[in-house]
Amino acid sequence: MLFQFHQQNFHLHAYKAIYWQEEEALLIADLHLGKVKHFRKSGFAVPTSASNENWDKLISLLLEFHPKRVIFLGDLFHSEYNDIWEELGNLIQQFSSIRFILVKGNHDILSEENYQSAGLEVCDELLLQNFLLTHHPQEEDALHYNLAGHIHPSVRLKGSGKQYMRLPCFYFGQRNGILPAFGSFTGTATVQPKKQDRIFVVVEDEVIEVN
Repeated sequence: MLFQFHQQNFHLHAYKAIYWQEEEALLIADLHLGKVKHFRKSGFAVPTSASNENWDKLISLLLEFHPKRVIFLGDLFHSEYNDIWEELGNLIQQFSSIRFILVKGNHDILSEENYQSAGLEVCDELLLQNFLLTHHPQEEDALHYNLAGHIHPSVRLKGSGKQYMRLPCFYFGQRNGILPAFGSFTGTATVQPKKQDRIFVVVEDEVIEVN
């Protein structure tokens, strides 16, 4: 879905990512690489297919949009170093014409050497045009519109009868927009939109605006 916002064109993708047309940038929040392996190591029976799905979707987006930059809005890697990090480094090498940038989140606790060896540029926040890109949503910056992650937003919708469903969403409020979590094993948190907010839910392979 093409969403025109603040004189910019954002393609909201059903893989829960945004392609920012003017900046030729792919925005992804809360990938949480290594989370599946982290839980399996702790004895939880988490299917490895969840990890493979993340890679498949990421590569598909790179091939579809051919971005000049991929900007991860925090929580790229879930926990301590493991061999999933090596897979990320291999992917970045394969797409060497693309700049990969990490806006650090609370789970991004690896060493600077790990980030450098993978080919990642790292920062705490990033200002592009009139948009401030962070991991945690910001409310205090009145000069820029904030794009962030961290929340893993979803909304609760009422279906026919008394049925309810909770769906991940892109949330655009007055001062900040929040991307859904890209990772397939992340969970969600329900948000309570205000009347003027714009909400786009992800339903299978579609992005649909809801009122």
